[in-house]
Amino acid sequence: VAGGSAGGLLMGAVLNMRPDLFAGAVAHVPFVDVMNTMSDPSIPLTTEEWREWGNPNERVYYDYIKTYSPYDNVRAQKYPNMLVTAGLYDNRVGYWEPAKWVAKLRKHNTANTTVLLKVDMDSGHSGASDRYRYYKGAAKEISFTLSCVGLGGIAQ
Repeated sequence: VAGGSAGGLLMGAVLNMRPDLFAGAVAHVPFVDVMNTMSDPSIPLTTEEWREWGNPNERVYYDYIKTYSPYDNVRAQKYPNMLVTAGLYDNRVGYWEPAKWVAKLRKHNTANTTVLLKVDMDSGHSGASDRYRYYKGAAKEISFTLSCVGLGGIAQ
């Protein structure tokens, strides 16, 4: 399974709910710390996004966000192999969100699986703009995905 940005939020939520359904997951710049990000109006885009996600400073939205926010719902269970990416210059999903999520997943993962974090030190939310760097990243993702289904690499 794969998703990015807000799609990474959906992916993170389903991985918390039913990790057993997936051989592996790729999360590109995932928006996974909804509670903290949406609570901080100094972060770019936060106040604009309240219409979509809700303002957790209001109790009704706080309670709702708490039910699905991937970071807040990581628990001790068997997670699949995961490849998570972040961009140092991402102005939509701070690099610290995926980093915190990966750290928490590694702490609570009870399976013998790998949770990888790749931070691109030169890119933002949309990844590499140089096509050869893009192709290299895509090749790594395909290799990771194939390994998750038993076709070589880390997930055998």
